[in-house]
Amino acid sequence: MEPLVELENNIHNLLERVSALEQEVAILNQKNDEQRQEIVRSHAELAAVQDKYRKLQLAHAMLGGEEERTAAKTHITNMIAQLDRALDVLKQ
Repeated sequence: MEPLVELENNIHNLLERVSALEQEVAILNQKNDEQRQEIVRSHAELAAVQDKYRKLQLAHAMLGGEEERTAAKTHITNMIAQLDRALDVLKQ
């Protein structure tokens, strides 16, 4: 009878270990979901910060030093000239 009792104890121990591991997996899955949500939030925040940074760079270029203003004015003048040429071509 002793081997049968030992087998029963082993089965009982294994069932307890399975239950404990299932609980651990559930906890890890929950943490994984939370971390995924945090990553999504972080990516959204990063995108917002990058957008704000680009806007600040543009504002700085427009309001920055004389060199930046001159470069911006030249760029705008070139764009206007290109538009004028395109309009002339369309008129013909």
